[in-house]
Amino acid sequence: MSVFDDNIQVDIIGFGALNLDKMYYVTDIACHDEESYIKDYDANPGGSAANTIIGLSRLGISTSYIGKVADDEEGEILEMNLISEGVFVNNLIEAEKGNSGKVIGFIDENGERALYVESGVNDEIKIDEIHIDHINTAKIMHFSSFFGDSFNTQNELIDYLPDSMILSLDPGMFYAKKGINLLKKILNRTNILLINETELKILFEEYYSKIDAINSDEKLTFRDLAVHILDDGIGTVVVKRGIKSVYAINNNEEVKVPIFETDVIDTTAAGDSFNAGFLYSYLKGYSLEKSCLIGNWIASKCVENIGTNGLPYKKELEEFEKNINSEI
Repeated sequence: MSVFDDNIQVDIIGFGALNLDKMYYVTDIACHDEESYIKDYDANPGGSAANTIIGLSRLGISTSYIGKVADDEEGEILEMNLISEGVFVNNLIEAEKGNSGKVIGFIDENGERALYVESGVNDEIKIDEIHIDHINTAKIMHFSSFFGDSFNTQNELIDYLPDSMILSLDPGMFYAKKGINLLKKILNRTNILLINETELKILFEEYYSKIDAINSDEKLTFRDLAVHILDDGIGTVVVKRGIKSVYAINNNEEVKVPIFETDVIDTTAAGDSFNAGFLYSYLKGYSLEKSCLIGNWIASKCVENIGTNGLPYKKELEEFEKNINSEI
């Protein structure tokens, strides 16, 4: 079946920005009036939801992508990368003018990063450019952030999603800073929230601090926030805590799953690769604990390499699952 086929049915569709990540590897990330030394340079296709969808495709999940590229070198690279990874591009939108998205990044010797985004045509997606009949049979729709007007299109698309479709959301820092009121429509429809600890506190702490039961001298913990989000109707809340572990809760389970120790080279797609492992496991009907464990393992493989180069394939995951099945 062709990656251009209009009549395909897929399991998961991503909807988010597509960027060519231009990464500079430096001794230190320079701040005001500081200097640093560039050791190496690399360019790779990126974008949060795109990284997650490529990770899922490598694991054997049928995927497609809603995004927009321009008729330029970056757009060609982004489209060909999706095709080469087995992602169906029947939902990809090609702009007649403008520039494709780019991210300029600086990564230090500890794998920490600073990113600068040029959105380009990413922020020009309109609802009438999306083929609703292409997407309404998918099992999961996965949202990540946009910087501009395409956020409004995500809000509009909510009205077209069938009740049977699961919506997962990784808001990223940019959506977290929008605040709970601007994200209300998407959050009300979200079934799976995949968020890091900093984003969680920025997005929800001010809102929940107004609740009388929590008004005290004690600060809200990430667990307090996750529990309240669950009570508000989001079925699964996953808090990615970096080197500290992953915390997750749904109506049946509450787990804290440690990360895998590894030699970190690049953390750029760590959260996105976790999402791939988690959503893969969700489709398989795995427990919350096993889903987080697989997500952590996928992330550990990813950060050992630059960009998404380290994302594992289905055969590698099957070998890993053989080793954990007796324990979970």
